[in-house]
Amino acid sequence: MNYFVTGGTGFIGRFLIRNLLQRKGTIYVLVRRESKGKLDKYKDFWGPGAARVKPIVGDLSKGKLGVSASNITKLKGKVDHFFHLAAIYDMTLDDDILQEKININGTRQAVSLANQLDAKCFHHMSSIAAAGLFKGFWREDMFEEAEGLNHPYFSTKHHSEGVVRKESKIPFRIYRPSIVVGHSKTGEMDKVDGPYYFFKFIQKVRNSIPRWVPLVGVEGARINIVPVDYVVDAMDHIAHKPDLDGKCFHLTDPKPFRVGVVLNLLARAAHAPNFTMRIDAAMLKFIPKGVVDAVMNLPPTQRIIHSILEDLAIPGHVMSYLDYPTEFDCRDTLKELKGTGIKCPKLDDYAWVLWDYWERHLDPDLFKDHTLAGAVKGKLVLITGASSGIGKATAMKVAEAGGIVLLVARTLSKLEEAKAEIEAKGGTAYAYSTDLSDIHSCDSLVERVVKEHGGVDVLINNAGRSIRRSISLSYNRFHDYERCMRINYFGALKLILGFLPKMTENQSGHIINISSIGAQVHPPRFSAYVASKAALEAFSLIAQPEFLDKNVHFTIINMPLVRTPMIGPTKFYNHVPTLNPGEAAEMVCKALVNKPKRIATRLGLFGQAIGVLLPKVGDIVQNTSYHLFPDSMAAQGDKEGKEVVPSAEAVAFATIMRGVHW
Repeated sequence: MNYFVTGGTGFIGRFLIRNLLQRKGTIYVLVRRESKGKLDKYKDFWGPGAARVKPIVGDLSKGKLGVSASNITKLKGKVDHFFHLAAIYDMTLDDDILQEKININGTRQAVSLANQLDAKCFHHMSSIAAAGLFKGFWREDMFEEAEGLNHPYFSTKHHSEGVVRKESKIPFRIYRPSIVVGHSKTGEMDKVDGPYYFFKFIQKVRNSIPRWVPLVGVEGARINIVPVDYVVDAMDHIAHKPDLDGKCFHLTDPKPFRVGVVLNLLARAAHAPNFTMRIDAAMLKFIPKGVVDAVMNLPPTQRIIHSILEDLAIPGHVMSYLDYPTEFDCRDTLKELKGTGIKCPKLDDYAWVLWDYWERHLDPDLFKDHTLAGAVKGKLVLITGASSGIGKATAMKVAEAGGIVLLVARTLSKLEEAKAEIEAKGGTAYAYSTDLSDIHSCDSLVERVVKEHGGVDVLINNAGRSIRRSISLSYNRFHDYERCMRINYFGALKLILGFLPKMTENQSGHIINISSIGAQVHPPRFSAYVASKAALEAFSLIAQPEFLDKNVHFTIINMPLVRTPMIGPTKFYNHVPTLNPGEAAEMVCKALVNKPKRIATRLGLFGQAIGVLLPKVGDIVQNTSYHLFPDSMAAQGDKEGKEVVPSAEAVAFATIMRGVHW
């Protein structure tokens, strides 16, 4: 028994060929002349029988698929099954001409060749897309009833199936798979498509929120998903059964899940939080369509939607599946598969396999340069507070990665030491002694840097002052608030305003503002410090949309408690867990590489959520901490007094809330 296959090197095609090799006979595969070598890379995949796979040079866009007269003569009357799988399977492609050329004309030429070869049967791989956006239950014997064929993919899949029905002079069979995902045993898939577009969103949720936090998600219509192994096993079996010519078979899941359930199955596979409460998209139908269309077509709305989907790497068309109107009957297919052991596996049994393969092989981030060198090599990176702690640790990492580091702090001798360390390791650094609490000193720094270097590519506002003192002890210490604002806000702001013009002119720049976890959870005794950091955060959040189209990025880092000289005066911090400067510097490096809007710990995000959803609970926790951790002796005005050793209860509390300033 001999076979002719188009699309044999495609995703479904190569699995089908592996199945066909379990049978006797030769498999002729249509390949373009320049792609003959592609068959060789699948030899191991196909196994020992791969030698029976023979290339036939041709072209899907040419008459009779561009197969030579000599090959037509050679194969005439010798092809038992002609499988036409080649097509453009891409809902994101809006090229009507290309889709028509490949999907419709390509099918026409495949039918013409199969007729010329006197093949025994023509097997056409169609799609459930042939139904368009039919509202209701779509049976396997339906075709003309299709509706909503405006999208070129729906239209060309419908019309190409029509070509087979009208122009095939030999017996034919048609197969309509639903959304095809990876192999249910190995997860193997060759591209991101269909439900895979939601994987990045789920991954971001998993990386940001603890698994046990319940989330609000969306619900929608039933989405029909099948693994590639079920598709080829069913197609292979049905193709070889007698007396089924002229029929159409739905290779679909007989019991598909709703969109919300699918997302939860994938979330569980990813160890991400579940969408416990789901809002049905159909609820929005009470709003008049004209009103919805008017709002959705507004430029700001379009831009917001585009930005969100782009950030999540989700094509706009995928959202249409939330309200997909068609359900598919597959009774004829199930009838022919009865007793064979071939059945569609349940998504909840293999979702984890799909996730594992995606994360190892298809995650778009795998193909990006995530190295620090890729982000900073050859770039000018100015770091304030660079003589010690987080600033110095960050400077060392940036210089080691090839960045040109501009070190800024008050004490020149310490800056020179840091500069010497960097240069000893082959890095490049410049030292600038600056008092960031002095506005004129900030102006001088900007002027010097612009004159000597032309500006900076990255500004990291790391320098800061922290004061831990109860408000009740601060009635006569207004200067505490002034000192925090001068360095933490006004100094940082002065540098931002100084370097922004050049960044805007160059259409490139990144400003990283080191804030605090305190700006999320609002711990007692840090009213001066947290207020100044909150001011810097507010500025960043307002500046980002203003400079978004100038390619200038702002990143806020809600830094947890780090063991640096700044926390030295508070002695009980010696008894609680903290980050070290190197760990904190890794957070800054992550910001340099990915340019996110915010980097925060899970505890910080959770505390922020509690503050919004359960503000009274948040207040109770903070009040408890207020009484567990007293003011230091220095804050009380007694510099000679003996510090109180924190209780076991206080240490346990601080350990659970690791990283929060108490």
